[in-house]
Amino acid sequence: MRKLPLLFLMLIAVHGVAQKSKPAPTAAPGFSADMYKGLSWRNIGPFRGGRSNTVAGVVQDPQTYYAGYTGGGVWKTEDAGYSWKNISDGFFSVGTIGDIAVSESDPNIIYVGTGEHAIRGVMTSYGDGVYKSTDAGKTWKNMGLEKTRHIADVAIDPRNPDVVFVGAQGPAHGASPDRGVYKSVDGGMTWKKTLFIDENTGVSGLSMDMTNPRILYAATWKHRRYPWKVESGPGSAIYKSTDAGETWNKMVEGLPKEMGKIGVSVSRANPNRVFALVEAAKPTDGLYRSDDGGKRWTFMNGDAAITARSWYYMEVFADPVNADIVYALNAPILRSIDGGKTFEDLKDFHGDNHDLWINPKNNKNIALAEDGGACVSFNMGKAWSTFLNQPTAQFYRVNADNRMPFWVYSGQQDNLSVAIPSRTNSYGITQKDWFDGPGCESAAIAFDDPNNPTLLYGGCYQGQISVQDLRTREIKDIMEYPSVNEGVAPKKMKYRFNWNSPLINSPHDPKVMYHAGNVLFKTTNGGMTWTPISPDLTRNDSTKQDNSGGPITNEGAGGENYNTIYYVAESTLERGTIYTGSDCGLVYLTRDEGKTWTNVTPAGLPEAMIHSIEVSPHDKGTVYIAASRYKFNDFANYTYKSTDYGKTWSRIGNGIQNDDFIKVVREDPKVKDILYAGAERGFYVSFNGGAQWNRLQLNFPVVPITDLIIRNNDLVASTAGRSFWVLDDLSPIQQSRGHVSARVKLFQPKPTYRIFSSSGFFLLYDQATGKNPDEGVGLDYYLAEKADTSKVTLEIMDAAGTVIRKLTNKKDLTYKSYVGAPPAPVVIPSEAGVNRFTWDFRTEALPDIPGVFVYAADYRGHRVAPGVYKARLTYRGESSETEFEILSDPKIQASTAEWTAQQQFMQKAEEMIRETHGAVNGLRKVRKQIETFNEAAKSNESLRDLLKAGQELIKKLDAWESQITETRAKGFQDALNWPGKYNSNLFKIRGGVDTHDPRVPAGYGDRLGDLQQEWINHKRVLNNQIQKEIIQYNKMMKDKNVPALLTNTPEPVLNN
Repeated sequence: MRKLPLLFLMLIAVHGVAQKSKPAPTAAPGFSADMYKGLSWRNIGPFRGGRSNTVAGVVQDPQTYYAGYTGGGVWKTEDAGYSWKNISDGFFSVGTIGDIAVSESDPNIIYVGTGEHAIRGVMTSYGDGVYKSTDAGKTWKNMGLEKTRHIADVAIDPRNPDVVFVGAQGPAHGASPDRGVYKSVDGGMTWKKTLFIDENTGVSGLSMDMTNPRILYAATWKHRRYPWKVESGPGSAIYKSTDAGETWNKMVEGLPKEMGKIGVSVSRANPNRVFALVEAAKPTDGLYRSDDGGKRWTFMNGDAAITARSWYYMEVFADPVNADIVYALNAPILRSIDGGKTFEDLKDFHGDNHDLWINPKNNKNIALAEDGGACVSFNMGKAWSTFLNQPTAQFYRVNADNRMPFWVYSGQQDNLSVAIPSRTNSYGITQKDWFDGPGCESAAIAFDDPNNPTLLYGGCYQGQISVQDLRTREIKDIMEYPSVNEGVAPKKMKYRFNWNSPLINSPHDPKVMYHAGNVLFKTTNGGMTWTPISPDLTRNDSTKQDNSGGPITNEGAGGENYNTIYYVAESTLERGTIYTGSDCGLVYLTRDEGKTWTNVTPAGLPEAMIHSIEVSPHDKGTVYIAASRYKFNDFANYTYKSTDYGKTWSRIGNGIQNDDFIKVVREDPKVKDILYAGAERGFYVSFNGGAQWNRLQLNFPVVPITDLIIRNNDLVASTAGRSFWVLDDLSPIQQSRGHVSARVKLFQPKPTYRIFSSSGFFLLYDQATGKNPDEGVGLDYYLAEKADTSKVTLEIMDAAGTVIRKLTNKKDLTYKSYVGAPPAPVVIPSEAGVNRFTWDFRTEALPDIPGVFVYAADYRGHRVAPGVYKARLTYRGESSETEFEILSDPKIQASTAEWTAQQQFMQKAEEMIRETHGAVNGLRKVRKQIETFNEAAKSNESLRDLLKAGQELIKKLDAWESQITETRAKGFQDALNWPGKYNSNLFKIRGGVDTHDPRVPAGYGDRLGDLQQEWINHKRVLNNQIQKEIIQYNKMMKDKNVPALLTNTPEPVLNN
């Protein structure tokens, strides 16, 4: 590397000596997560499947399958992959799945081995043993083997589901006695280790002879992962048991002497035939076959396509029906129909395949688990179900722009980067709403202008970086020093880049971007030139920069590049104050835009990965770092805080659960010392600057959180297996800080944009739709106790204090539904703690005509205009009030006069609806009384003239009503037969104006004027004719000494 100019004067202190580390303060917990149970996260997608390690079908039901993901948990489909739903949430303590096995004798029984078996160096999570379900996945129980960490295979005796075997790969990053084959004969209640080689050798494959389940084959694998290298073999082997796993014999004849990772599969069609996919030195690597139950092996095929990147693949599957058909999984899925002599590629949507299930009753029915998700085929892989219905994407980092609504960006592992809106104006966030961005699967994303991006910048492994023009969608490479580094030892590279190399905009000038390798680069011209502004900011240990794989197979994709910068953060308060953190545990600081650098690594922090750095938005000298050592088999939490620019540090980990570790810390931009943390297994919050952490999982799934960002007071999380999640409006957390002393408290919501969904045909199944926020103003309030019997009232008022909407926590017991009925009256929540209710911008509901279907009717009140409003919450005599603002959609350019005209139009239309429906309902009461009297008096000859007069009056009432509303229609399509009447037209014009854009089209004004005149005419008939008829009828009744009708009919219309 060239010598650095004197510009880079290094103020480097010796690591472990220069920085003192002071103990962290402690704080009394005094916190209950239940306080915030009224809040919830929403999954925005994308619904683009992520890495799946395992899939299993139900022999008795070819529509039902289970899939396991590397972070995403267990999912189930009951329609052959058309839709999937998660079934492990709430039961599993981890989201990483290694294998799934469904009992053939009782499909309600399922065993799941946790801990992904296709272990990546850049994104790996550990499991906690075996889970079991006895009700087809409705509920689960952990059955032990927690320390196995990574389970490769689970095999169930087809005759007895209580007999189950587990092939434990074991920890990836350290020695462990918890490896080998485990057996249970009591359904997982107890386990016995029946095969153990040593602390470094686990089981990568386990295959049971389903015709004789006493026979099993186990492939053992000596392996170890270091942050800089993956070791695979030698020392691996194949073992066979003929006594149900009690004893094992090593298979040797015909196999290579030194082997790495091995996959093994015994044929159900011919149990003497066994296939083994073997990593070994060339030319002995490839597919081997035994036709005598493993005694002797024959080399069948050495095609590189079936053994490439052996640490990630080496999966082989014998067809259960045809002994000559065998599948080998790698980047492609390959099939042989001649017993392994030759292979052909099968069509699959994505690639990087890890598991295959073949229906033993129909070998055309197969299911596949791969890095794009899980899919199902019924024609041997010619066509597959879609991946675009699984929100199981793995993301490394998250960025967001400042638009309204803001967009979210990241690189998806084994896919492309993605740009997705945080909400839409449609019924959800669908595939049509997001698009592929620049860079690749490991991309960090930056912008030319975060307020209105036209250019996106995306990174990739080996330091690749590209720019995408959003106007043309063209992509151009802008790498600092283009070089083909795949397969090259890092020490031979000019610059070393992490798989997920940092790329950020300066918060002071978006034209300034930083990109990090082992040095920090800066550009001010969109990446056309890059300038190093630092020396090597890593340990630069050349002994850890050799080939990244061995001793058999090299691995040079870049995931094991070491001594690289892993995180970069610039202070929002001080331009040029920049921190860097390396994957080898060093933290550096410059306060002069890179002219000089100081090593500020916390004392006592061993070699570790600096996951993230957060520079306080409130205090210039305060900074947080989150580090981890899971790649050293150390799962402790290493999170630090400094208040003096890194001169001294406090370790802040009180409250973090055992075996969990924080990956990212963010400080609330509004309230100092409120911290949010994403960890390997959950979400935490601190209200005192990290002195005490509190787990606040809410509805967030158990999945690694890789990054957090706050935009528009919403918290966005990227995950390693469940796509993106958003916690809308942090106001109740900010204003309560974990405690509320009042019995009733209404929090002030953030300003809310007047955005809501447009109508349309909902043709997409909701399983593939990201969730929008609830439409309206989120009103959060605290109750010291659950309001079981007492009434809670929420009033919405305009700026003058006039109540425009009133809601309660009590259900309307008089409400009856029918086709076309108004929605049931909204009931607000009233639980103890923080409740969230979303007011939908609407005023009070409109009256219906009970039982009558009115075409185009929407009985909800109209949406109010932008402006200042108030809310008041009342409970048991105590009230709390707040003020809030509704903002216009920034895309809508409208004047105050136009908003006023829209509101007046809708108010007038609604006034007419209330009058017309009030009149109809009043006349219906009259009609009901006449009918009741006529029925009671029908046999009284002296009242015959009164009965006849009543019948005539009913005809006149019906005739008038028929001009107001159509009573024959019973549903939507009846409007094609019986046109809507007067009230349908009122609803239509009111609804047509109740939109985002307040401008009232001239035609609507004309129609309203005509309808007003029509109503005058209808009222004239009502008041001048109908009322006189009623008065005359009442006089006849009085003359007959019969009680008059109970009706009150003041001008100008009847009351209810």
